[in-house]
Amino acid sequence: MRILHTMLRVGDLEKSLAFYIGVLGMKLLRRNEFPDGKFTLAFVGYADEKDAAVLELTYNWGVGKYEIGTGFGHVALAVDDAYAACAEIKRLGGKVTREAGPMQHGSSVIAFVEDPDGYKIELVQKRAG
Repeated sequence: MRILHTMLRVGDLEKSLAFYIGVLGMKLLRRNEFPDGKFTLAFVGYADEKDAAVLELTYNWGVGKYEIGTGFGHVALAVDDAYAACAEIKRLGGKVTREAGPMQHGSSVIAFVEDPDGYKIELVQKRAG
């Protein structure tokens, strides 16, 4: 078994695609319209779905906003340099909600950014070596 994808409901698919593709550097892997169900699915990621877990962005037509809820935490991405990643994300118009730096109770260097719907994305700097 392996994780296939994580699904996030989004209020503006084009804005979300601009963030995940244009700001975080993912690729649009596939996009499917379901007119009878009035929804669109867009799968984004860094590698093909057969090789890696991806994100499924679900846009339910006519729904512009969702409540994140208290159960959702975040999606985590590995980055080479969290400081540089934050600078680039800000340069591209993304929102950094916690600047890069060591964890309060650990040594990992992390940062947090937020997508257009308010979902938290954790950037975890790869350890040297």
